[in-house]
Amino acid sequence: MIKKTNSPKLKLFLEIIEQINNDLDLRLFIFSLKLYMIKGLLLAEAKAQDLFDISKLEKISPLSLEYDKITIYSPYSTRVNGALLSLIFFERLHCGETNFISQMSEDFLISLSSFAIELKKHGVEPNQIFMLMFSESVNQSITSDSGCNYEERIASVLESIGIDKNSISKTHDKNDSSTEFDFFFKLNDKTYGIGAKRTLRERYKQFIKTAQMTKIDVMIQVTLGVDLTEEKVKAIRNHQVFLFVAEEIYNNYEYLQKIDGVYSSKDLSISTLETLSSHLEPQL
Repeated sequence: MIKKTNSPKLKLFLEIIEQINNDLDLRLFIFSLKLYMIKGLLLAEAKAQDLFDISKLEKISPLSLEYDKITIYSPYSTRVNGALLSLIFFERLHCGETNFISQMSEDFLISLSSFAIELKKHGVEPNQIFMLMFSESVNQSITSDSGCNYEERIASVLESIGIDKNSISKTHDKNDSSTEFDFFFKLNDKTYGIGAKRTLRERYKQFIKTAQMTKIDVMIQVTLGVDLTEEKVKAIRNHQVFLFVAEEIYNNYEYLQKIDGVYSSKDLSISTLETLSSHLEPQL
């Protein structure tokens, strides 16, 4: 009989125990508990490359393509590394090899190896059991460690150049409620509205519409620039919306450097922002 408990996990644990009907079920249950004990170690191993990549971020501009690539693609390497590590781990256990991870005690690995070999004789695939529990941990880790999103990265840059984070708000334009400014703040009695999108696609047209109606002094679009064309840039600038793009994109496209009011993300600074309010007419 299962005792009453307010803990969902404990209740589930007790329900599982009640379903054990034979020795094989019991040994399978004990084996699963042992797998949970090593899950953290294997996850740390799987994240090793990801953590190495993330460590590079402190030396890279948050608005650069390189930063974007690391924060987007590195977490997926954790999933691949985890699957490969799990496969290798159980292949070695099946062969009775127990000296390949120094952090684990020899006795524990010998016991785990014996379980794995025995259960496989009964048609149970230990690696598949482990991946069911391991995949969830990997996914949770990717969610928590995948780095800041694009808006958060821009926020960190604004704060680093001297904009008080408490003065920044996210708001809809008062004259065009369909447009949301990801960052709205005042600087020297001028109002600034910034849109933050990794890629613009057709969304830049919304800012163009708002530019015709808004009373905000300075409108800015910050983007990586990977999907920009010269026509899009000119359309944006013709409506007095300033544009900041990733340094790599800005340096590689001459037309971006020639269009007034288009800046490299590395030039996002207080002094640049202060000059924008007196620099509203595009020169194409």
